[in-house]
Amino acid sequence: MVKLESLKKSSQFKKVLKEKKIYTDYFSIFAAKNFYQTKNKNSLLISFVMKKKIGNAVKRNKIKRKLKAIVHNLLKKKGAINKDNTYIVFGKSKAYKEKQSALLPEMMKCFKKIK
Repeated sequence: MVKLESLKKSSQFKKVLKEKKIYTDYFSIFAAKNFYQTKNKNSLLISFVMKKKIGNAVKRNKIKRKLKAIVHNLLKKKGAINKDNTYIVFGKSKAYKEKQSALLPEMMKCFKKIK
């Protein structure tokens, strides 16, 4: 199983934010080629970020959990997510009310565009 590893330093975030960008109504995805070696070879560098303006902590955490679950589902499908990239996923408030089944195809389209 693939482990999700998060970015830690501000400089790492800045590098990824300068590269490829895709925006939707529910989330934004930023991607860059891997510039940082992970501890585990079988891991994906991906961070989930929410703005403080969006609701309260409960709402922000629910959106993050929803997006993480979708990424886990996509990782089970071969070739859906390129592990040679580093990703940042910005959640938006519309994702809170939307069902996970509706967000899955949207995210799949975005990751295909990034390839």
